[in-house]
Amino acid sequence: MALNPAEAAADPGRRISPDRLREFVSAVYRSEGVPASDADFVADTLVQSDLWGHQSHGVLRVGWYYERLRSGAMKAITTPQTVLDGGGVAVIDGKDGVGQVVAKHATEEAIRRAKLHGVGVVSVRNSNHFGTCMYFTGMGAREGCITLLMTNGGPNMAPWGGLKKMIGTNPWSVSAPAGRYPPMIMDVANSGVARGKIFLAQQRHEPIPATWAIDADGNPTTDPRAALEGFILPMAGHKGYAIGMMVDVLSGVLSGSAFLDDVHGPYDPVNRSGAGHFFVAFNVEAFQPRQEFDTKMEQYIERIKAVPVAAGHEGVFYPGELEARNDVLHRKEGLSLAQDTLADLARVAETANLADFNLAD
Repeated sequence: MALNPAEAAADPGRRISPDRLREFVSAVYRSEGVPASDADFVADTLVQSDLWGHQSHGVLRVGWYYERLRSGAMKAITTPQTVLDGGGVAVIDGKDGVGQVVAKHATEEAIRRAKLHGVGVVSVRNSNHFGTCMYFTGMGAREGCITLLMTNGGPNMAPWGGLKKMIGTNPWSVSAPAGRYPPMIMDVANSGVARGKIFLAQQRHEPIPATWAIDADGNPTTDPRAALEGFILPMAGHKGYAIGMMVDVLSGVLSGSAFLDDVHGPYDPVNRSGAGHFFVAFNVEAFQPRQEFDTKMEQYIERIKAVPVAAGHEGVFYPGELEARNDVLHRKEGLSLAQDTLADLARVAETANLADFNLAD
């Protein structure tokens, strides 16, 4: 029996095929004029985030990007333009195209330049939100590059000591090849938690820890709605605030893009984003033979994982390991999504004339 988005919303415990979900998301974006190859890629980035266990950056965001396409805030046809070519350095204008497509182009450019020059640096202006950073740094790791990526975003945090949203969570990611192991990938926001995780808690009707955010009056809150109306707290206090500012400088100021509260996030359906990104790829082979590096990374991971396990913990994991484990599990068992996420997919399906799309295998 076919399972359409509305039926899935009515039965939230049912597992959904990642492949069919990917096809549905692609169909949504194609309905607004996104070319098939680009729509397929965006769909893969979102479903992959769910497969990794990061539902805050998965198909929960389908409706947000869809509304931005419908309003014209994000252009369906993505035509990134290289406005400065300095050998190992490039500046790319995303021209308000789809963020994931711009980021893919910039990642590939950084890798290409790293293979030629040892290091490739790509600065991007006038882009859009691109989902999770680790999708793109993972691309670099698989090509033999240690890869750094950071981006600014719409304001969610107040300056340290202030009560006005000025700074985004401004995430950054670093990846490294790890020999026979999945890549080592760090991906963190400079807030104590990504804004998407608060949205996810709201969709699940769950409270949030009192350390995640403060309300509009500056008081700690466990209510996701009050947190979204208030301020997300920086990680490590003033240190997270300072790192978030520097990410904004490298992503927004250096690229010639928007910065501070001039950036508009994916949950804003009508205003152009102005998001900027900063990519750096280091070709491992420019520093030492790849085989030597891989062997050392394997030894690094094995020594970390050999540490005695503390009480209450399943084991010692390196960055990116849990995501790789979740990916295997969810590809086998399917995805279980929050009821509000499924309901929003059903809403989008109705608007996009995809209400009868079959999500079942």
